[in-house]
Amino acid sequence: MTVSRTPARTRNDVGRFVSDAWRDRYFAACEAVHALGAPALAETDVETSSGTTHVYRYGPADPAARSRTPVVLVHGAGSCSAMWYPNTPALSAARPVYAIDTPGDPGRSVQREPLHEPERAAQWLDETLAGLGLDHVHLVGSSYGGWLALNQAHRRPGRLASVTLLDPGGLEKVGLRFFLWIFASLFATFAPKALRPRLAAWLEQPVLVVPELRTMIRTGVRAYRIRRPAPLPLTEDELAAIRTPLYLVLGKRSLLVHPQRQAERIPRLIPGARAEIVSGTGHGPQIDHADEVNRRMLDFMDAVDRVG
Repeated sequence: MTVSRTPARTRNDVGRFVSDAWRDRYFAACEAVHALGAPALAETDVETSSGTTHVYRYGPADPAARSRTPVVLVHGAGSCSAMWYPNTPALSAARPVYAIDTPGDPGRSVQREPLHEPERAAQWLDETLAGLGLDHVHLVGSSYGGWLALNQAHRRPGRLASVTLLDPGGLEKVGLRFFLWIFASLFATFAPKALRPRLAAWLEQPVLVVPELRTMIRTGVRAYRIRRPAPLPLTEDELAAIRTPLYLVLGKRSLLVHPQRQAERIPRLIPGARAEIVSGTGHGPQIDHADEVNRRMLDFMDAVDRVG
């Protein structure tokens, strides 16, 4: 039986591909980016009350590492789990890894109900983890995925061993400077090839110098319509209620948050939270400095496991 990968009806509050042809072009672009990272051991679909969630599973070759607490990766807005290609080799060499395509973003998941309300988002992620049979995970989120991870730590922390936030949403209201950077980066993808390295350095935008990633992002913008508002930041009371071990990684030149402000604020609000700033990067520390960030994330997870 053939399962449709698009919703049966058009809704203004549910993301969708503009056509089957553009969907297929986007999937092809995603596969090219996936190929830059570790090969997935398996793919699976998890049915939830909000839709079908597509998940890629990676695993260590070392049998002893297969029993370690797994890592779950949640990507940023307008992308899919292929964006983790710089991270899957190192992470999956040490632990089982699951990379989720978030419903409502271009990817192989199918959204049927809106997810922008915080409780609904937490329910969706909890149902996804339950469907994968995961009761204890290290959750890692980038950008919008960082808001999802932070929201999970606040609302549904029962399955979480730790949370790692990579230049995340959820800490500040998204400002104009970030949207201007997004638009400038998108326009820069059309620049002549010779100019892209300089634009990439100026904009702190690695998309411009990785051809496969550039194609995926450009195709996603054309192929998919995201239908959700920007998430609101958590309040100080909500942040202070979090008890899950938390690691915050910020790019020194981030335009989504004010790095120094948040590096001081989060450990003050969340007991035991760790916050670090990575130099020489903006919104994508796990891409610009993959080896360093991979090592830092794994060291943090190891420390959490030792205590636990």
